[in-house]
This record gives sequence, structure tokens and C-alpha cells, in this order.
Amino acid sequence: MAKNLVIVESPAKAKTIEKFLGKEFKVESSFGHISDLPSKELGVDVEGDFKPKYEVSKDKKAVVKKLKELAKKAETVWLASDEDREGEAIAWHLAEALKLDKDKTKRIVFHEITKAAIKKAIENPRGIDYDLVDAQQARRVLDRIVGYELSPVLWRKVKGGLSAGRVQSVSVRLIVEKEREIQDFTPEASYRIDAEFSNEDGQSFKAKLPKNLTNKKEAQAFLQKNASANFKVADLQKKPAKKSPAAPFTTSTLQQEASRKLYFSVSKTMTMAQRLYEAGLITYMRTDSTNLSDEARQGAQAEIEKAYGNNYSKPRNYTGKTKGAQEAHEAIRPTDFSRHTVNIDRDQARLYELIWKRAIASQMSEAELERTNVKIEASTHNETFTANGEVITFDGFLKVYLEGTDDEDVEQEGMLPAMKTGETLLNNYITATERYTRPPARYTEASLVKKLEELGIGRPSTYAPTISTIQNRNYVEKGTVDGVERNYSQLTLQGGTVTDKTLTEKVGSDKGKLVPTDIGMIVTDFLVNHFNQILDYNFTAKVEEDFDDIAEGKEDWQKMMKSFWKDFHPKVEDVKENADRESGERILGTDPKTGRQVSVRLGKFGPMVQIGTVDEEEKPQFASLSPDQQLTTITYEEAMDLFQLPKTLGEYEGEEVQVNNGRFGPYVKFGKAYVSLPKGTDPLSVDLDDAIVLIKEKQKADAPIYVYKDLPVQKGKGRFGPFIKWNNMFINVNKKYDWDNLSEEDIVELIETKIQKEIDKVVHNWEDEGIRVEKARWGRHNVIQGKVKVELAKTVDVTKMTLDEAKAIIEANAPKKKTTRKKTTTKKK
Repeated sequence: MAKNLVIVESPAKAKTIEKFLGKEFKVESSFGHISDLPSKELGVDVEGDFKPKYEVSKDKKAVVKKLKELAKKAETVWLASDEDREGEAIAWHLAEALKLDKDKTKRIVFHEITKAAIKKAIENPRGIDYDLVDAQQARRVLDRIVGYELSPVLWRKVKGGLSAGRVQSVSVRLIVEKEREIQDFTPEASYRIDAEFSNEDGQSFKAKLPKNLTNKKEAQAFLQKNASANFKVADLQKKPAKKSPAAPFTTSTLQQEASRKLYFSVSKTMTMAQRLYEAGLITYMRTDSTNLSDEARQGAQAEIEKAYGNNYSKPRNYTGKTKGAQEAHEAIRPTDFSRHTVNIDRDQARLYELIWKRAIASQMSEAELERTNVKIEASTHNETFTANGEVITFDGFLKVYLEGTDDEDVEQEGMLPAMKTGETLLNNYITATERYTRPPARYTEASLVKKLEELGIGRPSTYAPTISTIQNRNYVEKGTVDGVERNYSQLTLQGGTVTDKTLTEKVGSDKGKLVPTDIGMIVTDFLVNHFNQILDYNFTAKVEEDFDDIAEGKEDWQKMMKSFWKDFHPKVEDVKENADRESGERILGTDPKTGRQVSVRLGKFGPMVQIGTVDEEEKPQFASLSPDQQLTTITYEEAMDLFQLPKTLGEYEGEEVQVNNGRFGPYVKFGKAYVSLPKGTDPLSVDLDDAIVLIKEKQKADAPIYVYKDLPVQKGKGRFGPFIKWNNMFINVNKKYDWDNLSEEDIVELIETKIQKEIDKVVHNWEDEGIRVEKARWGRHNVIQGKVKVELAKTVDVTKMTLDEAKAIIEANAPKKKTTRKKTTTKKK
């Protein structure tokens, strides 16, 4: 038995560390947090000192049992979870749950998983930092209180099943406010003047008028002034300039740049970075610091001089550390600068390369440029054209890396030909192009992270889960609209003649941008109206500063909780009792047939149109909005059209054909079959002939392609790619097969392979009890009985499981049956 037990929070991290330690060390994983607040109660003593009630989760009990046994046998237990607040809390929970002896327990931290870093950590152990633990507890408890108190208010006053959160709700507010800015925006047109000139050597270049002209008439008049003009270089200035590299990545800047350059979501970036860190390839990926260690700077310098030459090296420190920057005191960087690329999973390799380039570039020389500014005058008016150029005289860090930008309007400056003051220029053409002012840009995941960081809301560990949560809660969704076409005018002066043509552009694209849903807007309005302090940006940032003060031992976390609860809880109770319900109702007009009110609002099953009110004798009529319609923008006409659905189109093959709107979009119903309409199709525009075409396509797709063991085989394409269906079994068809030309042998092979996999998947099958144990994903197992499926932790050895144990697991996790109490009535005497 090893003398030393090292406990980390992930199996991948354990595997990497084990390579660096000798036989006297055994490395085990806790699989993340082992203790947390209970899921079905507040779990915080709000009447006393706000002490949390932690419990070991069901799926971690086997892990804790195993770690306890190993800890008893070890001479020293090393708690090696991450060096941030979450990691410190994990170490503390392990010490408590395993009842570790303080004299034989050591806490070690490191910000990279390399042999040198692990050795250094072992040589420099410390105790658990209870200030960091308290900062994590403060965040966990405050967020639990806010969520647990506000969510039931939303259930009562808005809609069941909703949730609120301290950072989550503020993030949604940012997105909602941006959407309202866009809705209130009125574009204004002006005319941008661009020109192309040639110098005396016949080399052409672009120039522009520094200001736009207000209208078409003014633009036409300006072009006419230039029809007979002579042009010359009025002024020419050349200035040397330098461009400096960006600092190495922090969590926030990594998320932003991976979004711009690799098109990764924030959560994907963090998942890939976590794997790179656990494999020992990069330093810790949750950090606000732009600092590099002396060792890292020396490693970067050696690699730069070796790969590019001494003149490309310029070691430097970065001091742009965020206020309250916590935990890992170094930027994200490779652990070995000599490793330019890594031969692993493609997405991890791409992210590694981005991190390597950013870090190495930060230690390289500035790029040296020559910037040229040219002013061009005309003989017929006083307006001056300008042209700007940029020539790189020494590439420096640009040899490796240039930071991306979110600004869609940034124009890259190119090179200009050689010119001299007074030189005559030939005008090739001048255009006056109608341009519209742009509304504010919707947030992307990356630009939302940037905004949250600017406001001081959240910290590195919170960005990814917050953005995932607001999408999973359906408060925000990724836009899918490519944009709509808009005409604009372009006037061109060429050869002394002005021509006018109409061009088309796409505007209003929200593809991939964060767009608030109806429910997101309604919940935000309700919370802002009644809990403005919680959704106040300054308050949320101040709370983060309080957490930082707790981490530094400057503030008592329980006093902070008491101060917050004192004002917050009475407000919650007041709103719960006295606030009006919020449904986002908009009155659109009156139904011409009945004279009843037409309105839109949020209903139990989502956004809907309503004719009539609940106060009237006649029941209101309802119609659901389609997925692409919103309460805030739907028009009266669009609302009334919804009452024409479902619409009967006629009959086909003896079955009624209907068109209707559903939860997932418009569809045609034919007998018991449902056929989705193509994206963007207005269901009211569909006639019987259109529906029949779709029905025939569906019938063709559903027709059997083969019969195996007297049962039909069908083929189709789903969310996860092509498949065949046989005996209610869906079988994925991989690239090994020619999907369009599946042979009988292919079909039989696919089915029989799938049948064998299903047989191999079953570890136990107690048929008389209807209970079985099956293999699941990621090395786990499921215990199944009917509709009850319980996923077990990786650590559970199911091969030795008995029927009684399986029954106990099912019984503990089966949904509790609701008991209905009969109402008792008392007769009047």
C-alpha cells in the first residue's frame, strides 16, 4: 500500500499526476465536489448564523467510502484540488467528509501539471486556506438564497417552472436591454463618398471623403462638381509607428478570441481548455491575471530566439490585472513553449495553438510600421479626399499572431503607391453609396463575457455556466435569422457621367447572436420592477468585491449574509403577497366579428393570442404563437391570422389534410402522420397541392427499403445523422457505408451488430422483476425498471450487484406517488 494518498478532483488530472510521482504515491479522484447543499430544501440556517447544511450526494457516497478506506491506510493525505476558491472548498469538504487527521493532511497547489510544478508543490505544502473557503461558501449561499427565494415568486406571479439567479438574471437583463435598444432604433441614411485615383505611374489606390453627405440630392450635386475637376496631391505625410502585442490570455480574453477565431462557444472553450490543463499542456485556465512567471518568460525567450532570431525577442511583464484578480497568479500559457502544436483531438489542438501563439507573441518585439496619410484636392471645390496606408517595415510579433476584433466596421489599411506633393492624379471613378446607421449589435457569447467583465459581474469560473444556464432556461436563444434584404442606391461618376443603380444588401442578421425570448423579457421586467437592487449592475459588482474581501480575510462572510438577508427577505414576502401577476400582456385591438378585445400574453403553455377576457360570460378564444413570433413584436394582423389555424385543406387518399402551427413550427397533418413545413413557410400560404407534395415525400421517406425477419426496415436522417429503423430500434449509419446505396448485406450487418451491442450492454437482467443493469456512456451504468432509470457513478462495481441492491436503488429514486385527500364538506344545518 502506498504511503501517500493524493486526492484531485478529476480522473484525467489524476492520470497525468500519477506519471510524475513514484510508487509511494497513489492518486485518486473525488470526481469534483463531494458535498453540496441539499437539492430539495434551502439548506441554510437563515434564522441563525447562515451555516450551510452540506450533504454528500448519493452518487458520491461510494467515492467517499473508498477514499475514507484509502486515507486510513495512508501515512499522509495530500489534497491537490485546483488552486481557486472552488478547489479550496473541495479540499475542505474532503477533509471534513473523510474526517482527516490534520497532522497527516497536507494541502498542495500548482497552476500547471508538470513534473517540476508537482515536485515544487510537494516540497511546499500548506494548510487549507479558510478565507478562500469562506469566499466560496459566501457565493454558494448567497446564490442559493437568491434562487430559492425568487424562483417561487416567479412561479406564483409569472409562470411555473421558472428560475432566477444573481448573475444569471443580470446577464439576461443586459441582453433584454440591448434588444430594446435595437427595437427603438431608427436607421438614418447618408451617402458615403469613395474614389479611386491613379498616380503618374498608373498605380491605382482608394481614397474617401472624410464626412458623409446627408441626402441623394447633395450627393448628386457633389459628383457633378467632380465631373470636370483636376486632382492633385495636396499633402503627404509619412510617420513611423509601432504596434504592440496583446497580453497573454486570461479566461475572459481566451473565451472571446476562441469565439472570434475558432467559432467556439464559451462552454466549449472551457471544456477544451480543461482537458489541455489536465493533460499537462497548459497552465490553469481560470485566471484574471496577465502575468507570466520568470520561468515562462525565459522559456518563451529561448524558443523565440531559436525559431525566429534574437531581434524578434522582447521579454515583458503585463500589469493589466483585473481588480480582485483571484486564485491563479499567472496567465494561460503552454507549459512548454518549444511545443508549437500538439497531436491530439482537433479542437483541443486548435485551442492549444491559439494559446501558444498568444503567449509567445506577448514576448516578441513590436511590429514596426510606416503610416502614410495623403490629402487630395480638386480644382472645382474645397472638399478634400484622404487616403491612408500602412506598410510593415518589421513584422515582429505579427509573424505569429494578430488579435481579432468584434468591430464589424474596422477597415484594414493597405499599401499606397509612391507619390509626391503636387503630383497630378487621374480620377478613375467616384461613388456615392447610400449607407444606413446601424443599430447596436446584439451580444455574442464572447461580447457578453467582455461586458460582464467590464462591469465587474461574475468571475472566470462563472462566465461559461451562466451563459449555458440562461440558454437552457429558455430566457435567451441563439438567433437563426440570416437577415432581410434592403435596397440602397449607388451613384457613380465615371468618364464624366453620373449613373444611378439600385443594389441590395442583407441587414438585421442575428445568426449566432444572443436574442431574448418572450419569457426572458417578461421575467426581466418583473424582476427589475420588484427587485431592482438584485438586478442592479453596481450591486452585483459590489457583491463580487465583497467576495474578494472575504477571500483576503478582510470581511466576515456571515455578517455579509445577515446584512443582505435583513432587507432582501421582507421584500420577497411583500412582492409575493402584493405584486400583480406579470404576463407581458399587449392589447392589439378588437375582433371585428365579436367586438371583443384581442391581446397577446404569456400563458401556461407559452406565448398566445387571446380574444376576449376572463371577466366575460363567453369563454376567451386562444391561439399559440409560432416559434418565430414574439409577444413584443407581433402585429394585430399576424395575431388574427393564427385563428385561421388549424385549417382544413381537403382530402387525400381518403384522409383529411390539415395545416397548423405547433410547438416546433408549422406542419401538415395527414391522418395520423405529421409533416413539418420547410423553415420560414407561412402555414396559411400552403394549399392542398403543396401539402400533397410534402405528404408524398414523407411516404417515400418512410417506405421500407428492406424486410428483415418479417419486419420492415426504414431509413431517415435525424439530429445525429443518417439512420435505419427496424423493430423500433434506431441504428446510426456511419461513413463506412454508402448511405444512398445501402446493400442487403449492409442492412443485415448494421442490424445484427446493433442487436449484439444491445445484448452486450446488459450486465444483469432479472426478468421476473423487470429490472436490468445496462452499460451507459462514459463508463457508467444504469439500473432500469420500467420508466425509472438511475445512473450510477463510475466507481460502482455493478458486476457484484445483487437483485436486492438493485431494488433498493430503484425504490430510492422512483418518483413518489401523489396522495389525494378527499375534500370534506360540511352540510349547512
